[in-house]
Amino acid sequence: MNDQTPPALTNRYDFVLFLDVENGNPNGDPDAGNMPRMDPETNHGLISDVSIKRKIRNYVAEARADIIGHRIYFTERAVLNEAHQEAWKATGVEPQKKGDYSKLPKVDADARKLTDWMCANFWDIRTFGAVMSTGINAGQVRGPVQLSFARSEEPIMPLEVSITRSSVTNEKDRDKERTMGRKNIVPYGLYRVHGFINASLAQRTGFSQADLDLLWLALRDMLDLDRSASRGIMAARDLIVFRHESTLGNAQAHRLFDRVHVDRMHAGDAVPAGDSRTHNWPPARAFADYRIRVDETDLPSGISVVRPFE
Repeated sequence: MNDQTPPALTNRYDFVLFLDVENGNPNGDPDAGNMPRMDPETNHGLISDVSIKRKIRNYVAEARADIIGHRIYFTERAVLNEAHQEAWKATGVEPQKKGDYSKLPKVDADARKLTDWMCANFWDIRTFGAVMSTGINAGQVRGPVQLSFARSEEPIMPLEVSITRSSVTNEKDRDKERTMGRKNIVPYGLYRVHGFINASLAQRTGFSQADLDLLWLALRDMLDLDRSASRGIMAARDLIVFRHESTLGNAQAHRLFDRVHVDRMHAGDAVPAGDSRTHNWPPARAFADYRIRVDETDLPSGISVVRPFE
């Protein structure tokens, strides 16, 4: 860190992100034939936190490619130890034993130089943290931003669609029958993600207000850079942020999340999401079939609601 580094966050944040999918596979499970991830007991759809973070990283890599301090540590085909070695070289820190970079320096200040350099140069490290002790040791960083798995508001019913390939790979197969394949889709699903931003950890990694603004932007636009035939139509629909006045927070996160409600809409009527089946309503097939409400009455002291997408 240096005098040019923006000040780190001093406020805690908790947030709820809603995203949806139409005729696509939001997060295939390689252990289940790439079927959409599901809770087997409830049939609610799931999207892993790792999948969401990947999309955020990809967006930042594209949007801030030429800006210092916004490199991405976890990129495709990255050799992580090369970044660790770069940190040792850039900081001028000497290893305990000449040529042995597998152990951090005994002097805490020198070890801190390594992790500080990694945080200052890699946006995803100062945001999500990283374990950088693989071979060439650059320490460990616990990131201030954490995400939950996304879970669909109602059970999903994945479909396995048959597809054909009109081409063959090898000349010897030119006259063979064309091959058949399978494609897994979710006709429609609205997913909810919970997120947490720890201001105490932000002050250790240097996660700043500018980094936070970039995170909100990434959550809004990341799916527009992640288009593929398998994804169908995915969109970030809403983001509800609870801002705490203090570093440690002014209310428990789960109590704030309980204020965010999702209703199912049909023919002008509304019931809590999940109750539509008891009313024999048809399954949801569009975002218009839902309504998101936030109860802002009698908010705990020191809590304010922000809607970055508006």
